[in-house]
Amino acid sequence: MDGRGIYKLTAQEIGAAAANSFLSGLYCAESVLLALAEAQETKSDLIPKIATGLCSGMGRTCGTCGALSGGILGIGLALGRSRADEPVDPAYQAVRRLIAEFETEFGARDCHLLLGCDLGTPEGQTVFREKGLREQCSRYTGRAAEMTARIVEEAEARRP
Repeated sequence: MDGRGIYKLTAQEIGAAAANSFLSGLYCAESVLLALAEAQETKSDLIPKIATGLCSGMGRTCGTCGALSGGILGIGLALGRSRADEPVDPAYQAVRRLIAEFETEFGARDCHLLLGCDLGTPEGQTVFREKGLREQCSRYTGRAAEMTARIVEEAEARRP
């Protein structure tokens, strides 16, 4: 893969691709997973579909930020297991690290805390539009993809 590791792009390029995808109309989890998968040369009509329900704080329920959830799916794609006898530790360690880094940078992991509104209500959606929070979500999306790519690359470099 180009000597770069698991991804054909740098972490910054993956982050930019995710942010651009978000600004082009896909949502957070979809954009992060799509950017990570494509950088890994994984193509499927199922991506970004499998991430859709995680967008907007898990289907607008004030849950975990979709960008973070998309990153967790991306970790699974790269470090997950396909058989019961394979270890879970590489993926689990990467997920814990991603969550910690995301929370350190942004101060929270839940959508409503990050945005200051509940996207599951008409009032919250109005706040989202009026405050121009789409740009803020684009930043979360790009950074989550970038963090994930870096964490995965570092985990891959440590594998025997």
